[in-house]
Amino acid sequence: MLADRQSLYFVELNTRGVAARRPSLARKRMLKPRPSIESLHAYRSPIISRDGLCLDLNENMVGCSPRVLSRLRALTAEEVSKYPRREEGERLVAGHLGIAPEQVLLTNGMDEAIALLFSAYLDRGDELLFADPTFVEYPIQGAACGAHVIRVASGPDLALPVDAMLSRISPRTRVIAIANPNNPTGLTAPRGELLRIVEAAPDAGVLIDEAYFEFCGETMIGHLVRYPNLFVARTFSKAYGLAGLRLGVMTGAAEQVHFLRRFCPPFNVNSVVMACLEAALQDQEFVRDSIDQARSGCQQIEQLCGELGWKCWPSSANFVLVRVGASADFVSQMQSRGMLVRDVARNPGCDGCVRITVGTRQHMPGILAAIRESAANIKM
Repeated sequence: MLADRQSLYFVELNTRGVAARRPSLARKRMLKPRPSIESLHAYRSPIISRDGLCLDLNENMVGCSPRVLSRLRALTAEEVSKYPRREEGERLVAGHLGIAPEQVLLTNGMDEAIALLFSAYLDRGDELLFADPTFVEYPIQGAACGAHVIRVASGPDLALPVDAMLSRISPRTRVIAIANPNNPTGLTAPRGELLRIVEAAPDAGVLIDEAYFEFCGETMIGHLVRYPNLFVARTFSKAYGLAGLRLGVMTGAAEQVHFLRRFCPPFNVNSVVMACLEAALQDQEFVRDSIDQARSGCQQIEQLCGELGWKCWPSSANFVLVRVGASADFVSQMQSRGMLVRDVARNPGCDGCVRITVGTRQHMPGILAAIRESAANIKM
């Protein structure tokens, strides 16, 4: 009996006569996370450098509103030292969107909005359904919840495969995630097609991720009143240029958003972005100008791709997906010219593709010249 006990622990008196328990064999046992976490591939930041013109993360190259900068400079020590009041911001956003404050939950960027929704509705063995290629966070968050990740391949045109998705909906489907406009393609799906999916899965939360809404103007928020299983997410990272301040928005039926509030951290959104929110919303002239520059930049890149004989997808966002062939070589060529673009060739259906965020009016001549030069130097 004594030997058995000593195989787990041995006890000795320390210099003060206090019993100290030291692990022997027991310390060889390792604490493990849930299997769904242990099996996840490590997520690595897509930021490879900040040296040069960053056209790889779909940030707003214009920056943010001058009104936001003025508000930042006017921040007081008291504003920074106190916990933020998220509710005031939710009333502002609700008024801007034309819905009730009870339908709005502000989050620490879009990533937290997705994590909250998936955690609320996905349990071990449930199914998460989405079409590939799309935003990389969906399978990561779904797998972390222990759900079965159901990927539906898009066709050669990379449009949302609505019929194929409808055929994969089952009683175990608990969340369907759709980015509209999609990332990395920039493509949008017709509203009627999205509603077909929402109506076909009343027992699943259907997330319409509208991170790039401002660039296309098509939204599903007006349908929240009819469909209690519909959620629409937005972000201030793109058109508003507040990626560094981290502010996302989850909207849905009030009774569903109430469930998300139950376990959302009470101070998840920082006081700095809360102080700047009203200024950001008021400066719609800045947002419109950012949108105009993005649309013009997309058109210029698409026109250049036509001249170079490259396939590209018509974008409703602030980036363009381009099939250049030797994607890694192209990325290297652009980097040597001081410009960072994203290699997305590993995404399903995106072999040989890169994603290029568009620049400002001042940036675009240099970007186009770099693309031409890089195209002439890559190995086909």
